[in-house]
Amino acid sequence: MLTPEQRERFARQLVLEGIGEEGQERLAAARVLVVGAGGLGSAACFYLAAAGVGSLGIVDADVVALSNLNRQILHATADLGRPKTESAAETLRALNPDLEVVQYPERLTPARAEALATEYDLVMECSDNFETKFLVNAACVQAGRPLVWASVLAWEGQMSVVVPGEGPCYRCLFPPHLDLSGAPTAKEVGILGAVAGTFGALEAVEAVKVLLGIGKPLVGRLLAWDGLTATFDLIAFERQPGCPVCHHRDRGSTERSP
Repeated sequence: MLTPEQRERFARQLVLEGIGEEGQERLAAARVLVVGAGGLGSAACFYLAAAGVGSLGIVDADVVALSNLNRQILHATADLGRPKTESAAETLRALNPDLEVVQYPERLTPARAEALATEYDLVMECSDNFETKFLVNAACVQAGRPLVWASVLAWEGQMSVVVPGEGPCYRCLFPPHLDLSGAPTAKEVGILGAVAGTFGALEAVEAVKVLLGIGKPLVGRLLAWDGLTATFDLIAFERQPGCPVCHHRDRGSTERSP
């Protein structure tokens, strides 16, 4: 049951088709794990907290650095040197005091990633490297948990949604035979902070859709954006029969609690 204060706080959401009071209560009961409290994670966490998601688990082993602040809006100059999870938790609780924030100031291992995924209803992958994305994708498929992921670089971004047993996974899009060792990094080519913010916000939209079972999430579709030309592309892709991660999953084996 929503309190009078919550009804006022979420008044603009309560009138939305597909949400209403029942949907808002479902959001309040939802638990979302966010991997990475950087540029993507900052915007994603902000909007999930503002939307009334009840619990956010935040995984990040880093501390706040000055070079983070052009895009990582969870953190401020006064937070330099602080663990990102600590800075993020303080900022998010200031926005929504009802929010529970669980801090994981650690680097993920395969066993740890799967264990954490099982504790949450949905995982948002907001890191800046392929290794973590592959790790989180495998953990979510194994745990049967939906995954929202995004990647940004320079003026561009891309994202998709993985629902185990209902569509392709991240490995279907980037199979093992691809050589990604020479892929550029943000340190080499840069990144505009607003690009990370755009895709972090879009990740939050997809997460709300999946948690509430509304709309058409980006399952089996890659959303790509070029900020310099202001063009979006939507590219369909399918499960790969030989995918080493999801080939053994089928719709009936998926267990999740959105």
